[in-house]
Amino acid sequence: MNRRQFVQYSGAGIAALGLDSRPSRAADKPSSAMNAEKSIQITEVDLNFEREPLIPYRFKGSAITEGWQVAALIRSESGKRGIGLGGLSPLWSDATVFANHSTTGSNTLMLSLTERALQILKGQSFTNPDKVLDDLLDEVYDYGKKITGNPKLRKTFALNALVAVDNALWILYASENKLPNFDSIVPEAYRAGLSHRNEKVGSMPSFSVGTDIKKIKAAADAGYFIMKLKTGSSGTQKEMLEKDIAFLEAVHKAIGHYETPYTKSGKIPYYFDANERYDEKETLMRFLDHARKIGAFDQIAIIEEPFGERNDSFVGDLGVTIAADESAHTVEDAAQRIEQGYGAIAVKAIAKTLTMTMRVAQLAHEKNIPCFCADLTVNPILVDWNKCVAARLAPFPGIGIGLQETNGHQYYKNWETMLGYHPRRDGSWVKTKQGVYVTDKSFYDESGGIFLPSPHYEKLFTHDV
Repeated sequence: MNRRQFVQYSGAGIAALGLDSRPSRAADKPSSAMNAEKSIQITEVDLNFEREPLIPYRFKGSAITEGWQVAALIRSESGKRGIGLGGLSPLWSDATVFANHSTTGSNTLMLSLTERALQILKGQSFTNPDKVLDDLLDEVYDYGKKITGNPKLRKTFALNALVAVDNALWILYASENKLPNFDSIVPEAYRAGLSHRNEKVGSMPSFSVGTDIKKIKAAADAGYFIMKLKTGSSGTQKEMLEKDIAFLEAVHKAIGHYETPYTKSGKIPYYFDANERYDEKETLMRFLDHARKIGAFDQIAIIEEPFGERNDSFVGDLGVTIAADESAHTVEDAAQRIEQGYGAIAVKAIAKTLTMTMRVAQLAHEKNIPCFCADLTVNPILVDWNKCVAARLAPFPGIGIGLQETNGHQYYKNWETMLGYHPRRDGSWVKTKQGVYVTDKSFYDESGGIFLPSPHYEKLFTHDV
């Protein structure tokens, strides 16, 4: 059985977040979506999912072996509907929940939050999805803490569960208001943060802890010029550091001499992701000291999330760009990380909702903090949801184009089949070419195909047609 229904819930009196970070001016972009707003009454909701097998993807001292593809349906009084997709990742969003449950159990818990959100929305009306997230997040988050039995549940767990719902709302909103493309749905308050038009987006594959160096070298040979390299090996902190240093040495020996036209130095940049495995700043400094020793330090472009979210160490004095990812749950969390010296933010429309991503991207724009898009091992359609953001972010410093991690092609066993579910599977922007996505005029004109119906995912709701 691939469907699961949960108890219906009627939400009321949910407090808004009251964000203060919205800008006072708008970018010079298409006419405001706000001008077209109408009240949209939600009459029906539904939920379905598929389980897709993965080649084991190892990080955070564990591994994921399947990805749940979630489809949320929201129908309005007018008969229009939005089907939003999402991908669940309990290990990434809260490793404690993943560790305390089976793969099926942890995914089911997250999926129950998605169902809860849909049942809250049923019978409600909205004018803009931006406000809806405020009405949902706290309630769904509190529910998540209750059903997981974890009062310290990470907020990314709730945001990850809300992606499909948020996407469905934006699709329905665009349809109801006859908004033609991605640019037209971006609220005026967030347009400055998504105002660029990169002609290319760097495609970054991801290599899990313990990857054979030959695979990394093969990717470089294929034209990939920046790759996410997972560190934070298993074991004690001492064992982890020893393994990470050995990995650094092997990477630098294998590809450190490769050349690329996308960096000022002409050398391949390194992007390490420790996924919060480092307990102390001093341990990371020892890793960096070794990088200096072997001549790899200057090629380190990003070190992502070396510490846990409750680590308040200042990181602006390490000499490399430290990026926040899962710890930047919300715009407030991102602001705190910026104060701690984090020099970049990995934004994830496919993991923390498009709505929250637009807010964080706008804050980063105002603070002059670069952003790039990270993956969640999502399906091909969600890759293009992420790409719609990555293509509009300011070019990453020292590289000159937008950046987007994409690793689904590496880990989904049925990736080629899943590509067939994409409504624009033959689009010029869909596949990586020599390490980049070509985000040409057709990409922007068609919004990467994300608003087009996918017959495969529509069939999950054939009883609703």
